[in-house]
Amino acid sequence: MTLTTKTVNQWQRYVENQVAAIKSSENYQKLLAMPPLKRWATLAGLFLLSQLIVFGSLYVIFGKVVVIGFFASILAGLATGLGALPALFFKDISKNLFNSMLGAAAGVMLAATAFSLLVPGMDYGNQIWPGKGIYIVSIGMMIGALFLHYADRQLPHVHFNSVSDVHLSSLKKVWLFIIAITIHNFPEGMSVGVSFGSGEMKNGVVLAIAIALQNIPEGLAVALPLVGLGYNKWRAVGIATLTGLVEPVGGLLGVTMVTIFEPILPIAMGFAAGAMLFVISEEIIPETHSNGRSRYATFALMIGFIIMMALDNMLGY
Repeated sequence: MTLTTKTVNQWQRYVENQVAAIKSSENYQKLLAMPPLKRWATLAGLFLLSQLIVFGSLYVIFGKVVVIGFFASILAGLATGLGALPALFFKDISKNLFNSMLGAAAGVMLAATAFSLLVPGMDYGNQIWPGKGIYIVSIGMMIGALFLHYADRQLPHVHFNSVSDVHLSSLKKVWLFIIAITIHNFPEGMSVGVSFGSGEMKNGVVLAIAIALQNIPEGLAVALPLVGLGYNKWRAVGIATLTGLVEPVGGLLGVTMVTIFEPILPIAMGFAAGAMLFVISEEIIPETHSNGRSRYATFALMIGFIIMMALDNMLGY
């Protein structure tokens, strides 16, 4: 048994054990015994109470900016679930359509990286270290790329181009791909948090929109193979949504880190930009060119870049 297979099996057993423990608990049984309306009302009430505690605590400790940044990263992560919804109605989509969606996502991410991370990162760097902003941001970029390189080497997963036809026959391959999506969502969420932590709400909003748009095809890429392998459609959508919910973790880390330690802001923005560029070059663009039919994806990338550039310009005034 390889290390990769062993790791996946351990994760699957851990998840199954946790689910079994929850289902066997007394509180869970009491919840199931409730009438449906009362059960859903109780769940909704508990959820709202937990959010009130979380957001209230963040507001008291860190202030408004952290709360807004964390909330924006949650919404961006939930877009993964939105992208997975077509799996409720289809088991497959055309290759050209899927490649075009990924190409547009790459264009959106490229524009957001340039205009919402790199340019303001250099400006902040010059304010703290006059004339050295570009060097500070460049160092951050390389650290971000090396971080994802290290994560790719250490954590078992498969890349986009290994599942490009969205017709996987191996359940383990699907779950390794899900791990890959989860790994890459962390720095994306962090980039949203870092942008809000800079105090420039416009950059934060633009980046949150960009990440949300980029998450839509990723959600579809996760859900469709699961449905094709016989998973319940709603469960497949739920799993896809969960892969995006690692983004609020990265978002919260990013926004609190740069809010508390303002001098690291240029490095943090460079880190987020480098990590995003790594994902674009390593995963998304190779996938759109994997079968030799790249023209749709190329034009989609350009359109995505233009749309994000225009949005950034409009929100800048």
